[in-house]
Amino acid sequence: MLSGISPINAVTSALPSLSLSSTTALGSASDAASAASTPFGDLLTDAIGQVNKLEDQAHTAVTGLMTGSGVDVHQAMIATQKSSMAFELALSVRNKAVQAYQSVIGMQF
Repeated sequence: MLSGISPINAVTSALPSLSLSSTTALGSASDAASAASTPFGDLLTDAIGQVNKLEDQAHTAVTGLMTGSGVDVHQAMIATQKSSMAFELALSVRNKAVQAYQSVIGMQF
């Protein structure tokens, strides 16, 4: 169940100031250092790859359910919901990034 949250962790590790968990000053400093060493584009690429992996798992689970190859209905539903939630998160991040880009472009200097 926690593997479905990994795209969320990839995005929140890139933005430690927006993290909802309370951390110590030392922990947040190490998170900031690791986020600074990893380019934001790489984090987004990894998150999209994880979303794609979850979608493939959901497709495999649904195909296994339809062919009767031993996949439980619950497993297929959980896999599809994980995939759906990960996709919605990626879509929200994309929309926020586009919105931020448009607001920066609209600034007058």
